[in-house]
Amino acid sequence: MRDRLANLERIRELDPDRDYVAIYQIMYRFEFPWDMRMSLNLAFNRSFSTPTVAKVLVGTGEFTERAQKRIDDTGILMKEILLNGFESERGREAVRRVNQIHRPYRDVPADEYLYVLAAGAVISLRWLDRYGWRPLSEHERRATFRWYSELGRMMHVSGIPDTLEELEAWFDAFDEAQLVPNDDAATVERATRSYLLARVPPPLAPLGNALVSALYDDRLRAAVKVAPPAWPVRAGLHATLRARKLLLRHFGRPRTVGQYAEGIVTKTYPDGYRISEVGPA
Repeated sequence: MRDRLANLERIRELDPDRDYVAIYQIMYRFEFPWDMRMSLNLAFNRSFSTPTVAKVLVGTGEFTERAQKRIDDTGILMKEILLNGFESERGREAVRRVNQIHRPYRDVPADEYLYVLAAGAVISLRWLDRYGWRPLSEHERRATFRWYSELGRMMHVSGIPDTLEELEAWFDAFDEAQLVPNDDAATVERATRSYLLARVPPPLAPLGNALVSALYDDRLRAAVKVAPPAWPVRAGLHATLRARKLLLRHFGRPRTVGQYAEGIVTKTYPDGYRISEVGPA
């Protein structure tokens, strides 16, 4: 078990206010790779479902007409920043590209951008609290908050709270007020559902749509106009995720090779990409 906690011991030796990039990279690449990919997918799905953002996405056609490319583009830019760090050449280039893509949408309220950032931090931490194979350390919580705060600063997002607790409170209040049923969110959700369906194991494919809906909470299902799946599906999914947590805790082994060690490969760019060309023209 000591080897299983080697990365946690390493994290505890770091300073979350100074070494937050390194800590977040360990979390994402070694400790919780599947959980963080899944939770961040759900976070982006949620943040794209407010009426304001969903209307913009439907209007551009980026999700409704080019869903796979839009998903790949978002994933590439976030992963380039995460894997390489804010101070690296590739990390800085990815942040510049994100800002270029968002530049035409300056009239989108600042709170909507903050909501996207907050969802990434809050939803992923809450998923790990529920399904992560071990409890998170305070270093990891602090580092996650600092990572998203720095991303927000580099994206010129205003109003970022000073602590994780304040960010969570802000997120919950905004989420309750703004995540409401709307047709545009439903349209975006239908266009992007295939990405989550691809993560369903083949033997469970007939239950795919119900399982994806079970990943959503009541508020998100209402916003995107998805009916709640039957309770046995919801109960079975969450029981399986909890069982996975216990199996990983007692029988899992630490990863020796980090996630994306061989680079980022997507359907849209099977032969590679230039960061400056990722995203809409």
